[in-house]
Parts: sequence; C-alpha cells; structure tokens
Amino acid sequence: MALSPDYPRFTLGHALTAEQRAFFAKYGFLHFRPFASPEYVQQLLQATQEVQARWLAEGVEKVNGVPIKYGHDVDGSRIVQRFAFASQHHPVLHELLQDERFKALFPLLEAEGGRVGENEKDGLVVNHYVNVEGSEFSQMGWHTDSLRDVFYGKRIGPMLNVGLHLDGTKATNGGLRVIPGTHRQGLHKMLFRKKYYKDVFYDPNEVAVETEPGDLTVHDGRMWHRVAQSPLVGDASRRRVMYVPILAGKYQPKSQDSPTPFYLRFLHLVK
Repeated sequence: MALSPDYPRFTLGHALTAEQRAFFAKYGFLHFRPFASPEYVQQLLQATQEVQARWLAEGVEKVNGVPIKYGHDVDGSRIVQRFAFASQHHPVLHELLQDERFKALFPLLEAEGGRVGENEKDGLVVNHYVNVEGSEFSQMGWHTDSLRDVFYGKRIGPMLNVGLHLDGTKATNGGLRVIPGTHRQGLHKMLFRKKYYKDVFYDPNEVAVETEPGDLTVHDGRMWHRVAQSPLVGDASRRRVMYVPILAGKYQPKSQDSPTPFYLRFLHLVK
C-alpha cells in the first residue's frame, strides 16, 4: 500500500480525531509529534542510565523471565542494549506510563479492556542501537509483534506497540521501517511474507519513520516492521527508543518466577 514519506505527523490529545482513526485503519500506524519535551526526554535517558548502572553492578541477566541484552558502547564500555520491564525499576519510567494520553489509543484495539501493558509481555522495553564493534544490537530484521501469540497456539489478540523515540533519526541513518497496510493481511502472509528477523533487507513497499526526540509512534501488532542498521559508525549511529504494549483481553502479568518465553531464546541472534 503506497504511502508518501511525508505522511502526516499528528498531535496526540486526550482523544483521537476521526482523521487519525481513519489513517490508522488504512495504514496500521500513527506518528505523533511532539509527545515529550526535550527536558523530559533527558529525564528519561537519565533514568535508563541509572537502571543500567544498577543492572551492570548486580549482574542482572533476566527480568521476569526476559533476557537482558548487553553489548558495548563506542568507548568499549559495557551497556544494556535491550531492557525489559524497565518501568518496574525506576519511578520516572513508571510515571511515564501513567500519562493519560495513552488512553486515547485504546479505541484502536477495537476491543474492550484496553490497558498499558506495564507488567505484561516484556513491559516497557528500552532498545539502545549503536553501530560499533562489540555492539550486540545495531538493527532488527523484519517481524510482526503478534507472532508470539502464534507460538503459544493462541488466537492473535489485539495489541498496539507504542514507541517513544529519544533520539532524532533521519531515514539516511537507519531506524524504523514499516510496511503500511500489512496489519490487515491474512495469517499466511503474517507468518511467511518474510523470514522473521533474518530478513533485514529493503522492501519496495516500506516507509521510513523519521523521528525527532520526543516523537511517539504506534503500530498494530500484526504489522510488518524492522529497524534498519545505520550506515554510520560510532556515536552518530546511536538510536534509543522505548516501547510498551497496549493490550486488551485477559490480564497476564509476569513475575520473577515467569519462564523465558520460547521466542526470546533466540534474542541473541538479533544483532
């Protein structure tokens, strides 16, 4: 489904407009600007650094059964490149998820019982991409977020993936790519259109989501998307983004006793 790179960037209020809902229904994603102020973005980055310092000191390997992905920064220092359930470990991150504007997105689920999944799935995930030697996270291949339901033999449940972008990313510097309209595809195409995570290549139907610090994006969990690797190396390639699911249906929180989900046992292959 063709979509121009200059697609509309919206403003998120306490209720979605008819135009915003129609755009999501057709294309499967929305892009809001701005959501967080520059000052608030810096507070969030500081909070993630504090969580990182604690996890490095304590040697944390998993949170609620979800593996933590470590790698190295431009100076060779060890960093966390994929956090899970980060909001359970810092009050600033927890407070972020209480923002009333998230409730405006619930109708996109087309289901009752919408909620922010702070304690479900992988909770608030923070991805820290950097393209340097020793990095364990510089890109992510094509995938949909709904595959995990299929893994467990469940009916695909309504899910939105909401991303708060903490760095500005031009299309020429990698970043999020989506294939508009694929949220309405059949199950066969959701399973086999791409080789999950292994296929990292350009798709002629993809749209680059160019972000500024503080932008918010939301996409349907059934939609094909990837994170393109930056052609740049070092600090210029850095991209940090927070993701949290918005869900409906049965409440399924995780705890420290939760097993590692099957699909996350391959997280080490994503680089």
